[in-house]
Amino acid sequence: MTRRIDIVEVGPRDGLQNDPSDLTTSQKLEFIERLAECGVRRMEAGSFVSPKAVPKMADSDAVFAGVDRKTGVRHIALAMNETGVRRAIEAEADEINFVLVAGEGFGRRNQGMSPQESADKLAACAPIVHEANIPLSATIAVAFGDPFDGDIRDGVVGGLAAQAQRAGVSEVGIADTIGVADPWVVRTRIEEVRMYAPDVYLRAHFHDTRGTGLANVFAAIEAEVDTIDASCGGIGGCPFAPGATGNVATEDVVYMLERAGFETGVDLSKLISVSKWLESVLGHSVPSALLKAGSFPSA
Repeated sequence: MTRRIDIVEVGPRDGLQNDPSDLTTSQKLEFIERLAECGVRRMEAGSFVSPKAVPKMADSDAVFAGVDRKTGVRHIALAMNETGVRRAIEAEADEINFVLVAGEGFGRRNQGMSPQESADKLAACAPIVHEANIPLSATIAVAFGDPFDGDIRDGVVGGLAAQAQRAGVSEVGIADTIGVADPWVVRTRIEEVRMYAPDVYLRAHFHDTRGTGLANVFAAIEAEVDTIDASCGGIGGCPFAPGATGNVATEDVVYMLERAGFETGVDLSKLISVSKWLESVLGHSVPSALLKAGSFPSA
């Protein structure tokens, strides 16, 4: 049977949070609807963080109130503390993704906490999510490098994943938040996480800041990771990471995978059309290669 690779679309959250343009709530909802029509079945719809810190996500309550619950899409809410978790539950998020952080410098600037403090927050918040009967995942930010402190020591990411496993998290994402990973370290980090936390599913999240995004996706899939984060158009970046640029483009990832014979369940031609629409509402070009070159063979 053809191996299935599931795509988690992060454009409406990670993609828009650092974009120079400001979309209205209705435009965000249209973005989500268009992605659902492409076959996307899991996506980040918003984040419940401080509106002062991330003003572009200030309307996440309204976004979750407006999403179509009949499309079969799981709308994911990002949270970093108990306040965010409770807001996500109140908004009826289909899944809550809690952020851990592997780097001290980035953690202090992004979340106001150390790596261990972020794991302690997860341990405190997890019972609240479990009681609400909502799936809980965790993403380990800057898992491959901290923009302020450099490389992440061996064992840090694995240790955080182990604590997430003990907290009852079913899936752990390892995120190259600033786009410094290479395919070899991707394999090493995945092996580390599997050794420390053998009972969680793995998800990989890559940025193409230094041109290694698709190569890192390939490395993760070769290491038997079956879930990949990606952002329509390749938009995105973290407001707290200097020089951070967009995620791997969803259409570029889907093209590469489907050319190789993997199944994603995403309609590539529709996805390219969404990326084109996105350029028009953002008012600037997006990094997507497929939007410029088109698919192959052409329709």
